[in-house]
Amino acid sequence: MAKTKLVNLSGEKIKDIEVKNDIFNIKVNNIVLKKAIDLALASLRQGTHKTKTRSEVSGGGKKPYRQKGTGNARQGTIRAPHYRGGGVVSGPTPRDYTFKMNKKERVLALKSALSYKFQTKKMLVVDKLELSNLKTKEAIKVMNNLKLNDKTLFVTSDDNENLYMATRNINNAYVCLASEINVLDLSYADTVVFEESSLKQIEEVLK
Repeated sequence: MAKTKLVNLSGEKIKDIEVKNDIFNIKVNNIVLKKAIDLALASLRQGTHKTKTRSEVSGGGKKPYRQKGTGNARQGTIRAPHYRGGGVVSGPTPRDYTFKMNKKERVLALKSALSYKFQTKKMLVVDKLELSNLKTKEAIKVMNNLKLNDKTLFVTSDDNENLYMATRNINNAYVCLASEINVLDLSYADTVVFEESSLKQIEEVLK
């Protein structure tokens, strides 16, 4: 098994712990990883864009002028696409942007994202993510102790109200549960900080 260090909230090393190679140290599959990120981004799109066709715009029921004798081209309605205010040809309509991704691909993508963080040393494990209070300065103190300056994702094993409230006003800090961890959040964060119990929870689910 691969090893990583376990630290406390003061940044002091406690011991080395083992992580499973088949979860945190596999060969990163960039193709599947990109597919999972694309799917996550696609699921965030509302897809409510809509333009009206010539049958949906209001007005234009009457022929604008007679068929012959005016010198103009013949027209049947002023709501034809070439008229201002007319219908739109081949415009966007509401749609769902998500696509199918197999379960094995989803698991592989998550393992690839976790492995990438481990292999690039952008992963940190702390014994407990328990703050004494919910003030922002407490979270800033912890981040300074752990030398976290970039976008940071904290992964907890259960609801951690103090951590959530303390990091809510910090632009580059985010909190998620181990049960809700996903490829998009992992790829967005520069550094991922796992609570030791959340790490074990992820290993148990992905084994």
